[in-house]
Amino acid sequence: MAEVITITSGKGGVGKSTCTANIAVGLAQEGKKVVAVDFDIGLRNLDMILGLENRIVYDVVDVMEGRCNLKQALINDKKAKNLFFLPASQSKDKNILDKDKVKHLIEELKKDFDYILLDSPAGIESGFEHAIFWADRALVVVTPEVSSVRDSDRVIGIMDAKSDKAKNGQEVQKHIIINRIKPELVAKGEMLNTDDVLNILALPLIGLVPEDSRVVSATNTGEPVIYTNSPSAISYKNITQRILGKEVPFQNLEKRGFFQRLFK
Repeated sequence: MAEVITITSGKGGVGKSTCTANIAVGLAQEGKKVVAVDFDIGLRNLDMILGLENRIVYDVVDVMEGRCNLKQALINDKKAKNLFFLPASQSKDKNILDKDKVKHLIEELKKDFDYILLDSPAGIESGFEHAIFWADRALVVVTPEVSSVRDSDRVIGIMDAKSDKAKNGQEVQKHIIINRIKPELVAKGEMLNTDDVLNILALPLIGLVPEDSRVVSATNTGEPVIYTNSPSAISYKNITQRILGKEVPFQNLEKRGFFQRLFK
């Protein structure tokens, strides 16, 4: 049975689209049929991370408004042949999305795919609500900073109140991805550690991703970092395995300062 996974965040710039692209590739590499849908209407960048920006002819709004069919709009990934991509419109407003049309789109995608990944716009605008409304699972991407964690806490509350599952007395399964961890700043106490983040958000952890310069070069070349052997690539592969229900130990990305090691 297909699973709808929304990748979301409380604020922009935390690496949400990068997470979406790499997890999508990771699941496709495991033999799953995957579609990544960009719901960030007007501000799309998932296409660039996947290296598919030049192949876009139609977008998700074209599909929902009947200007093309779903097959015409779906773009097959260059390397991961089990992965397909449905781009966001770059010229429309987020408010153009309609809840019933989104539901119909997702129901159509469920017929052909094992995993439907929705790249949600950051924040709590209407585009965000449409991306989380039909979710079976949500991956909340945060950076280890107070502002990011605070905003994500609000997003979690909205999901618990406004999702379709919430309206039917159920709960969207939610996990936390802590992204762009800088061990040296954690050791100095200048960045929140994992326990701090999890204590505030009170949700289970599914991924720890270190700050990695390879992510920038991967984005510029349009080839997700998961294809490399960099530290973040290992993290995304581990997240993929956990989504599939496998138990994978978490990497220790937090260096301890001298006194922390001494007193431990």
